[in-house]
This record gives sequence, structure tokens and C-alpha cells, in this order.
Amino acid sequence: MHELGIVMHVVDQVEKVAVENNVERVLKLTLEVGEVSSIVPELFTECFEWAKKKTEHLKDTELELILLEAVSYCRDCKKTYKTTEHAKECPHCGGNDTYLVTGNEMNIKDMEVV
Repeated sequence: MHELGIVMHVVDQVEKVAVENNVERVLKLTLEVGEVSSIVPELFTECFEWAKKKTEHLKDTELELILLEAVSYCRDCKKTYKTTEHAKECPHCGGNDTYLVTGNEMNIKDMEVV
């Protein structure tokens, strides 16, 4: 379960930002998670609920996860497509010269603080 390690990194980063900005509490944390990022949202949320209890600023934080669609780009026909439906092969031209544009990332999108 690699989610715990990722959660701990996110918690550390948010705690650092909270201290640097004299934040009393983080009320809500919004994260963007790519659908092919290998993060299981349910496990991530479970780990976050456990980890936040051990922090100074996140004890009562509400977590929101926004799932980002996986999109690939084909260099042959210059079109994008939904990766999870077609994998590496472009559904438009059948080409394999493709790469992932979005869907593998994890970003801190927003923090509501007091």
C-alpha cells in the first residue's frame, strides 16, 4: 500500500505551508489525482484519515479528491484520446507513437485555512 507514503508526503507539505503562512487550521484540502496514477482513492482517504490525527494543523481537515481523466496524445495524427479506453494505440489512426498528457499526476489544488 504505497498510498500511506504518498499521504505522509502530502501531509508534510501541507504542514510546512501551514507553518510558513501562520495558519491555525486547515479546514479543507483539495487534491487532483490522475486516474492512472496508481493511487486508489479509497485507500488514500483511509490513510489520510489516520495520518491527519497525528498532525498539528490537519486534525479536522476535510479531504476532497478530484479524479483527473487520463488523456493521451498521438504524434502521428495529432489527436488526443481517453487513455483508459484505448491504452497506447491511438483509436483515430491506429498509431503507437503516443504519450500520456494527463492522468498520472497528483496535485494539491486548494487549501481552505483559518
